[in-house]
Amino acid sequence: MSNVEKMLPVAGIRLATIAAGIKNNGLADLLVISIDEPANCAATFTQNAFCAAPVILAKNNLSQNSPRALLINSGNANAGTGDTGMQNAQQSCSWLAQKLSCTAGQILPFSTGVIGQQLPMDKMQAGISQITQALAEDNWLPAAEAIMTTDTVTKTISRRIVIQGETVTINGIAKGSGMICPNMATMLSFIATDANVESSFLQQCLSEAVADSFNAITVDGDTSTNDACVLIATAKAANQQLMATVEDASVFVQALHEVCQHLAQAIVRDAEGATKFVTVTVKQALSKNEARNVAYTVAHSPLVKTALFASDANWGRILAAVGRADIKQLDISGVNLYLDDVCIVSKGGVDSAYTEEQGQAVMSKKEISITIELSRGNENVSIWTSDLSHDYVRINAEYRT
Repeated sequence: MSNVEKMLPVAGIRLATIAAGIKNNGLADLLVISIDEPANCAATFTQNAFCAAPVILAKNNLSQNSPRALLINSGNANAGTGDTGMQNAQQSCSWLAQKLSCTAGQILPFSTGVIGQQLPMDKMQAGISQITQALAEDNWLPAAEAIMTTDTVTKTISRRIVIQGETVTINGIAKGSGMICPNMATMLSFIATDANVESSFLQQCLSEAVADSFNAITVDGDTSTNDACVLIATAKAANQQLMATVEDASVFVQALHEVCQHLAQAIVRDAEGATKFVTVTVKQALSKNEARNVAYTVAHSPLVKTALFASDANWGRILAAVGRADIKQLDISGVNLYLDDVCIVSKGGVDSAYTEEQGQAVMSKKEISITIELSRGNENVSIWTSDLSHDYVRINAEYRT
């Protein structure tokens, strides 16, 4: 799967974008995704305690209503904005609800951009007053552009699968390239399908897919205030309503996992200043949590990430990261370490056949796999990360200037 030049329409979903002037570059920065009835909606949100006003409001609205639309702005996070920020999020939803003839509680708001600044409400009102006129099924690519901040490319995917003999479409868009870490990272993703999926099963499917995709990536170890992933099922396809016990439910589950992993990996590939795409796999751990702990300790290490940027086969940095991970009674004599298929460490020490030239050849690649075997159990985990470059520092140093 790869980014596409054309996104398939999803029956029951219409989208529109506008340049409201929230961003300084004159590009589209406001997006509306309207949802025809009936539809089910599931979502996961940031676990940051300082979550943004739109996150609080979206969670509350989703718990009480069947959404009729999503309202997304880029260029301003509406986070750290207190009571005024919440009032502005509510007012924005009210303005859109008036245009769509629904209640404000049926609007889910999302924001991404600079933290600590109030939304420019005059621009929000003007943009919302015009945007609904442009709602159309074929606006997926403009939608992917409108949610970008420091992203350099759009992140999109469009798939068709067959469930119970019926053709089903799944579309997804995402944004994110920095402040990326588990617990939803600093990203937004909006996924829609015309499949008929029961509400609780839809949430289960999304939560499981997010665990193995958006919550399996890291760029810099920072978790944002605004991230969210939304999955809409419009029930416009003619399949029998999907539940865990229904035939072909696994086809949908697998496709959703693939869509989420594609978008999550696209975020890492577009990581701020990144030159490398890195898969860190931990095998033979006692538990999934233990495997993730080791993988993220390696992936978050500034010394490992800078060695990756330098294409330096300094494998001692990886070994040191494994050693400081929070593992009870790690027997280092059971640890094996590989760069791609090159064994560097065997039974806790440098492999007798390893040469610096072999390691250097792998580290010079654009895509690298780091595999760590713990010899403690049967659990395996893979996560995706990037290197840490000069440009990452520059991009984030200049973010507000």
